[in-house]
Amino acid sequence: MHDSSVTTEPLVDPVDAPLPTTEAERGVSRRGLLGRAGVVGAGAALATTGIGAATAAAATTTDPTAASTTLLPKASAVRARLRDVPLVDLEINELAALLQAGDITSVELTNAYLDRIDRYNGDFEVYMDNDGYNAFVRVDRSKALAEARAADERLAAARSGGPAVSPLCGVPIGVKDSIGLEGRPAQNGAYAFKGNVGTADGPAMAKLRAAGVVFLGHTICSAFSGSITGTFAGNAWNKDYFPGGSSQGSGVAPIARLSAAAIGEETGGSIIFPSSANGASGIKPSLGLVSSAGVMPLTPGHDVIGPISRSMRDSALLLNEMMGPDPENDQQTLSAPLPLAPIPAAPRGGPKPLAGITIGVPQTDWLTGTGGAGTSPQALYAADNLAVFNRVRSELQALGARVIDFPGLDMRDATLNTYFSSADVLERVDGANVSPSSAVRYSNLYEIGYADAVRQFAAGRLQSQADKLLAQYGRTANGETTFENATRLYGGVSSGARREGERRRRQTAANYAAALDAFDVDFMLVMNFGTKITKRGASTTGLRYRTYYQVPNALGWPMISFPAGFGTDADGLPISVQFWGTRFSDGEIVQAAIDYQAAYPQYHRTLPPDPAIAVDPRRKRLTQEQVDAVEVDPDPLLSNDPDVHEAGLPAEYRPR
Repeated sequence: MHDSSVTTEPLVDPVDAPLPTTEAERGVSRRGLLGRAGVVGAGAALATTGIGAATAAAATTTDPTAASTTLLPKASAVRARLRDVPLVDLEINELAALLQAGDITSVELTNAYLDRIDRYNGDFEVYMDNDGYNAFVRVDRSKALAEARAADERLAAARSGGPAVSPLCGVPIGVKDSIGLEGRPAQNGAYAFKGNVGTADGPAMAKLRAAGVVFLGHTICSAFSGSITGTFAGNAWNKDYFPGGSSQGSGVAPIARLSAAAIGEETGGSIIFPSSANGASGIKPSLGLVSSAGVMPLTPGHDVIGPISRSMRDSALLLNEMMGPDPENDQQTLSAPLPLAPIPAAPRGGPKPLAGITIGVPQTDWLTGTGGAGTSPQALYAADNLAVFNRVRSELQALGARVIDFPGLDMRDATLNTYFSSADVLERVDGANVSPSSAVRYSNLYEIGYADAVRQFAAGRLQSQADKLLAQYGRTANGETTFENATRLYGGVSSGARREGERRRRQTAANYAAALDAFDVDFMLVMNFGTKITKRGASTTGLRYRTYYQVPNALGWPMISFPAGFGTDADGLPISVQFWGTRFSDGEIVQAAIDYQAAYPQYHRTLPPDPAIAVDPRRKRLTQEQVDAVEVDPDPLLSNDPDVHEAGLPAEYRPR
């Protein structure tokens, strides 16, 4: 975890206070009978979600290493593929097969990624365009190679009959700049946090380290994790286009083959947007599946950590190592059903692996742009996006799924959405209106000492850093901006208002789950971007994206993103789709994506050509004035901060 002045232990948001658990109390739904998560209360069971015959062995243990032989391809098959593609183009499951067979070493693999970082990343510590991909904001070469040598020793011992190793042993990855690693700086996308160094690994990162993962370094993120379009990195397919945010570097690095995978963090779209924009396979897990301790928080109770890689199989391998209860640091993990069934990491096989599954396309999943509300989202898709979406529907049906249009939950309906973007005012605190979602967020921020922690950190920094931190984390009241004003607001929310906010959060989740149950829908198919992404620095006015992209975080539900095609213009940028399910249905939606990618591998295995990147010799390092001028995206609709985003929603998208 970081210096205690900026990283604190998120407390539980009781979104999972016990709900009705008997069939008489909650009614019987198809998803409940199949053991798939609908509205899941504390302690509710989830039966081997998404585990098929091909991965049944993995369901018998919470230790994914025990089933590693069933999760990895044969080394001989990978050797054959290696004749056609470079080593760094292989997926993690393929690299693991070679590492465990002794065909390659982790040191060799780590050097291969470090070499690509040297050639294509550009300068480090540049929170602005650096003429390269700028996916990594910093690396630690000596530590990474030391970790690789240690992994090679473990791999060699395992081949000699010693302890088994994880499929991730020796695999090099990146970690978002907001996540703590012991002894390494983490700055949350801002020079203002220079000097913040991890005193220990966060719990999820500690699990990855124990598995033998090699940490190359930190990937760049949007300033203060504040923007979903990204502001510093270049898209992996064309660095002139935006990479998505806030985990922008984590979305770029695996596709540009600067690392085998990367870890992102999401409060509202920050894993899904960069995964979608770069054509990566990313998982935003259910709230509570992975400990969020060790993260520089934005919204406790929304913040989650998840993997981004080139295939959903790879992301599943990472998620299996990261997940699990953390009662000391993150009580949200106590709401997950125990024992945890491993996330499936292999296809089920057969011609109809999705048979018996109903996938719903919500017709109230509104897009931004003219005609969004009240119009089917597909009616607003650009020609390329619509063609890909319709083809994916057909492909899912060919794999045995039933795909239907259904209403979903209209988040503009105030009787159904009483929590997120609600216009209701529960109370006024220090002159500010407190909405239902703010009542929950402010209380959680107060309990972790959010503003006061930043105040303590800022007290020992340069004045330019302190000023920037105050502007970002302070609050203006009575003509004065102070950290104390923020703390007074956060701590002033009454227990009654907090309980009401939490009740509404649970009720909105229950209403959405009921909308799925009414049409026997197991999970949803949506498209994050309805149009081609825009260029960096260009206006995003013409970009159409999901208006309520923060709802999965508000409900604590999982979402995954994976590539499904490419644009037909000269840029040929990837087009991605997303599966979205109810809380703790992670295994089910991941399994379905793995089955899809096994049947249609051309989309996730097509990678961008290496760019002709050259650093402009006239470019100078940023001046202090330029550094201080870096801001979070000023458009509130593109904010990762729930308060900012909700306040910026147009009137037609707010509950009526």
